[in-house]
Amino acid sequence: MYRSHTCGELNAAHINTEVTLAGWVQKSRDKGFMNWVDLRDRYGITQLIFDESRTEKAVFELAKTLGREYVIQVTGTVIERESKNSGMTTGDIEILVSKLTILNGSLTPPFTIEDDTDGGEDIRMKYRYIDIRRNPVKNNLLFRHKVAMEVRKYLSAQDFCEVETPYLIKSTPEGARDFVVPSRMNEGQFYALPQSPQTFKQLLMVGGMDKYFQIVKCFRDEDLRADRQPEFTQIDCEMAFVEQEDILNTFEGLTRHLLKEIKGIEVEKFPRMTYEHAMKTYGNDKPDIRFGMEFGELNAVAQHKDFPVFNSAELVVGIAVPSAGELTRKEIDGIIDWIKRPQIGASGMVYVKCNTDGTYKSSVDKFYDQADLAHWAKITGANPGDMILVLSGNADKTRTQLSALRMEMATRLGLRKPDEFAPLWVVDFPLLEFEEESGRYHAMHHPFTSPKPEDMHFLETDPGKVRANAYDMVLNGNEIGGGSIRIHDKATQQLMFNYLGFTPEEAKNQFGFLMDAFQFGAPPHGGLAFGLDRLVAILGGQETIRDFIAFPKNNSGRDVMIDAPAAIDDKQLKELHIQLNLA
Repeated sequence: MYRSHTCGELNAAHINTEVTLAGWVQKSRDKGFMNWVDLRDRYGITQLIFDESRTEKAVFELAKTLGREYVIQVTGTVIERESKNSGMTTGDIEILVSKLTILNGSLTPPFTIEDDTDGGEDIRMKYRYIDIRRNPVKNNLLFRHKVAMEVRKYLSAQDFCEVETPYLIKSTPEGARDFVVPSRMNEGQFYALPQSPQTFKQLLMVGGMDKYFQIVKCFRDEDLRADRQPEFTQIDCEMAFVEQEDILNTFEGLTRHLLKEIKGIEVEKFPRMTYEHAMKTYGNDKPDIRFGMEFGELNAVAQHKDFPVFNSAELVVGIAVPSAGELTRKEIDGIIDWIKRPQIGASGMVYVKCNTDGTYKSSVDKFYDQADLAHWAKITGANPGDMILVLSGNADKTRTQLSALRMEMATRLGLRKPDEFAPLWVVDFPLLEFEEESGRYHAMHHPFTSPKPEDMHFLETDPGKVRANAYDMVLNGNEIGGGSIRIHDKATQQLMFNYLGFTPEEAKNQFGFLMDAFQFGAPPHGGLAFGLDRLVAILGGQETIRDFIAFPKNNSGRDVMIDAPAAIDDKQLKELHIQLNLA
């Protein structure tokens, strides 16, 4: 064996024990007659000592040739360390080396292998295999492993069975763009990589596997952000003979289990909020409820004066920002500049300082008196010392803008604490949403989502009013999972395809296999999928999923380490019956 112990496990109890270690040279300190080397592996760091008076000359001289990140094996005796280091688990001891073997040399790394490295993100992505040696990245991967193991443990204890589904499937035009894979043996035809195992897990329910899960790779060819990757991992789950309440209880239990086992946090029953309430109160369907700043609609108390900006607006709405009344004019101007950025797109902002003496000072004092501003404070829940921020305009656009401003102010005030966790169920989503560009309705989630039975009659008269039997789990302002009760009979599924604009031929061509399966005793079923990458990042106190993926893509969808995607040669193209036209 290359090692008898790891570099993180030795302590004073091992003194006078002969051990063999292997790992990477973190750093060395040559004092001429004495040489110290920090040896690192996945488990920690152990200090080695090469002493001219106690170490064989050949070993002593060889130690002087060691460079950073050399891979070495040493044998020696554990001795008490003269200058102990309380910051290391092995800080009470060191290894007096008697034998040294260089297993492999190393070029000088392009950045330091330390917690606070001098390497920028681009260079660390290019040399990701070196970056993984650093504690922050290594620990993130170990943390991800721990979360995945707890997921498997919980679901297995609940009688779920892990089943693998295919990666080479059929492309469908609904939803995000597919990654497609040409078939060499079927000229002119293509597979698609799955955006989700949706139809397969439904077929597993038809097959009688009444509790399924899978920690599975999924693929979407879409524009990227910090919290998105072209390939991502889902905790994909489905259950048969269940109603919505059964699913909420099951996966609330899973989330509570993870918070307890991973973070040591006990959470009571999760609050529930309708989609309509979330949009009206927070401006988005994944609200962060760790703090207040709920929306207060001000139309009734702001459109009675001669202020044309408000009078012409569909919606006037504000939030009370706690303890922000002391913001300077320069700081307020900075906030206004922030909301005017193209990413937010607001044309301006009205503010009201709620003074500690009970008076108000606003940017619209010319139009509104103290009684008016007191009404604003009451509706937004503002207290003395707070500041009310008000936006106006088109209702949907203004809510979106104020939602972004709410989150920005919470970040600036330190209200989004990574060690606080506030889970939430959002329910009763619209089944359909109308797209102006195409002039027709699209499924808000996917075309297999069941409508609420009591809303079915709206399909004929007012499709936008139909609520879905759908639900999302939100954690700290991030959607970490979502699902629905599915349609399980052919007639209803065909009706849904009709309302989504599918011709009978298109529906049969794309999803005929599923509707056929519904004719062979399909049970009522539903499910949910968690985004594992995002869930792990939030539990780890961060929101950037890339930090918790071993080999992530960059913002352009490229793997700069292996230089992918890349061109393939003409022979491969010919075998795949593909002719490129790059003109």
